Amino acid sequence: MKRLIERVIKFRNPVFEFDPHITSYILIVLLWNKMISIIRGVKVLFTLKNPRLLMLGKNVQFMYARNIEFGRYVKIDDHAYLSALGTGKLRLGDNVSIGAYSRLIISTSLNNLGNHIHIGNNVGIGEFAYLGGGGGLEIGDNCIIGQYLSCHPENHNYDSLDTLIRYQGVSRKGISIGHNCWIGSKVTILDGVSIGNNCVIAAGAVVTKSMPDNSVIGGVPARVIKNRISETIKNIIP
Repeated sequence: MKRLIERVIKFRNPVFEFDPHITSYILIVLLWNKMISIIRGVKVLFTLKNPRLLMLGKNVQFMYARNIEFGRYVKIDDHAYLSALGTGKLRLGDNVSIGAYSRLIISTSLNNLGNHIHIGNNVGIGEFAYLGGGGGLEIGDNCIIGQYLSCHPENHNYDSLDTLIRYQGVSRKGISIGHNCWIGSKVTILDGVSIGNNCVIAAGAVVTKSMPDNSVIGGVPARVIKNRISETIKNIIP
């Protein structure tokens, strides 16, 4: 059974191999939980979205579900909340995994709807993420993301000293994260930021400006620590 399951998983991850300590008992528990998740996913059929093998944890909530687009084999863990009120879609690509207690919210107000949240294929997002979609949020394919990612694609205006900040509205530019990025735990990304392809962002970084492809990024505020291509060349050429 172990080899059969391993072969099935290899269709999604060709380099996958079970740890030798995985027992038949562990696999039975895993398969049981997956089956329960798939059964929960059937309820989304009633929204006419017809997701393909959607797996849901306990107490997953959808708001404005007709504005959510599901890819194949999407997995959403316990107590996640997805709200798709916006001018665009909340789109989850194939093989997307959303961690427990995460919140994906395009809009929080009815007087100024947000734009969209688009997550590419083969993206894994850890627990307790908060992803806003006010100015639009794009996450490219094949990104791996740690716990507590926070993305805020809008800013409050505060120029006037005579008007309460909460009455001054917001500005929105959007956030874009490239393909094949590794984002560590507790990273915060602010409005107007574009992260290039193949980047690594260290845990706890606060990213306030755009970063080029192949960057290793860290700090508060975040900066480019090194370039992955330059580092590779340095290791090849003594």
